[in-house]
Amino acid sequence: MSRGGRRESRVRRGRREAAGVTAGRRAVLATTACLLVLPLTACGGGDEGGGRTEVTVLAASSLTDAFTRAGKVYEREHRDTKVRFSFAGSQELAAQVRQGAPADALVTADTATMDGLREETREPAVIARNRLVIAVRQGNPERVEKLRDLGKGSLKVVLAASDVPVGRYAKQVLEEHGVRVRPVSREANVRAVLSKVELGEADAGIVYRTDVAAASDAVDAVRVPDGRGVVATYPAAVLSSSGEAKAAERFVNWLGTPKAQKVLRDAGFQRP
Repeated sequence: MSRGGRRESRVRRGRREAAGVTAGRRAVLATTACLLVLPLTACGGGDEGGGRTEVTVLAASSLTDAFTRAGKVYEREHRDTKVRFSFAGSQELAAQVRQGAPADALVTADTATMDGLREETREPAVIARNRLVIAVRQGNPERVEKLRDLGKGSLKVVLAASDVPVGRYAKQVLEEHGVRVRPVSREANVRAVLSKVELGEADAGIVYRTDVAAASDAVDAVRVPDGRGVVATYPAAVLSSSGEAKAAERFVNWLGTPKAQKVLRDAGFQRP
């Protein structure tokens, strides 16, 4: 190769190396910029959830499955809103509200709990109803056939605590039919009662019909006779302290629409 050709090759090589350094610097700068804004938005991942209003809903444990599905339906219809749920016993939710927990709406499994929070909520609206059943292990090995069977000393029965709505409903229906039960434990919410039966730690427990429907592969239901005032009522209300009151009100109102009611009925809930 001639002296001039070698000189030209060195020049071209130098240009390529310079271009590589420039590209590398640009990549470093881009990465640095990405890291600087990472807390605000994910780099290269789009604005996932950016600008969406978040609504936090405190809801009774028995609504877990139905509301999880309802939330997804609502978010598909309201792309600007993200709904977050916190499920627990109604009495636990009431305590959280009184302690100032950051939330926007509340749905309890009874009107008594909601009525006790009148100063903390806007006007509530009933969005569903539910009925009691006896949950037994699949196949009903202990042959529980009626409410009176729960009084058998040989049967391990679990109930919810007396300050939990389903515990109060159970107490009322048992007293109404003259059945005396000595539970092996009292649980903090209805899902804990159901879990005891599922795990074989109890032979039977009083829960809601919707709870057994959600765990039909592990438990069966035995009918509880209708009694005075033992149909569970679910009121929903916007919290007075909500920072997203308008968005929370839209969600609470939506729970009464045909689409939301279908989700609730498919889960076993009754019309308001």
